[in-house]
Amino acid sequence: MKLIIVSGRSGSGKSVALRVLEDLGYYCVDNIPVNLLPALTHTVINDYENVAVSLDVRNLPSNPEDAKEIIDYLPKTVELSILYLDADDQELIRRFSETRRLHPLIRKNMALDQAIETEKKLLEPVSSRASLYINTSKLTPHQLADLVRERILGSKTGSMVIVLESFGFKYGVPTDADYVFDARFLPNPFWEQGLKNHTGLEQPVQEFLASQPVVTKFMWQINSFMMTWLPHLERNNRTYLTVAIGCTGGKHRSVYLVEQLAKQFRKENKDVQIRHRELSANHPS
Repeated sequence: MKLIIVSGRSGSGKSVALRVLEDLGYYCVDNIPVNLLPALTHTVINDYENVAVSLDVRNLPSNPEDAKEIIDYLPKTVELSILYLDADDQELIRRFSETRRLHPLIRKNMALDQAIETEKKLLEPVSSRASLYINTSKLTPHQLADLVRERILGSKTGSMVIVLESFGFKYGVPTDADYVFDARFLPNPFWEQGLKNHTGLEQPVQEFLASQPVVTKFMWQINSFMMTWLPHLERNNRTYLTVAIGCTGGKHRSVYLVEQLAKQFRKENKDVQIRHRELSANHPS
């Protein structure tokens, strides 16, 4: 049986993730006390192939550190993974302010910012075991649903999924990236006549960048670095690896590099997913 524990701080998007898993055919249980998790697992292990359980600060044991032992007590036949969702403190404050929802720890006479910080500490025994971490600060519910779906479906292949993401440094570095490569020093199509309004997905930009020796060398070195260390990461039972490549605006150089590297990785039979953050964000030019 495959068991996914969905956890994270309040307001980070756990309900969205659980709905996605339910749509994917998982038997979902929301807000179960952690100490009942082993009993639930023994009960459903013969009836369901895929089960998802939501755990948050409301159902932790009185001593949060006990959560580690409870999770370790699960049957050895269970294929366990933990999906942990989080967001930046200020973003969580904004979400609670906009929705006018009460944070679960507010009932303990804490201010909202204190409750958010305390929740992070209480959930550390769970977050430290996470096999997949997603920061939802800059994701809409729809984008989060798509990302969870991609990650869960990708993990079914049994091999490590390599997520190649292009981004613009002017909009911030992706917080879930394992490796970040800076392409801002490369020749910029933005300043070339007729290329500004094209992207790295289009032939004019691709031809321009392919003609630049420094671009080819940079791409070769990223590929060489990743191919050297991927076997070690795979032996460490990693499920996902996110490689982010950034340029200034995230529409030309980084997009081109991600597309070309994806082609190279796929030639090596790697399981690759592509995400162009700024192309889907509708940023002004």
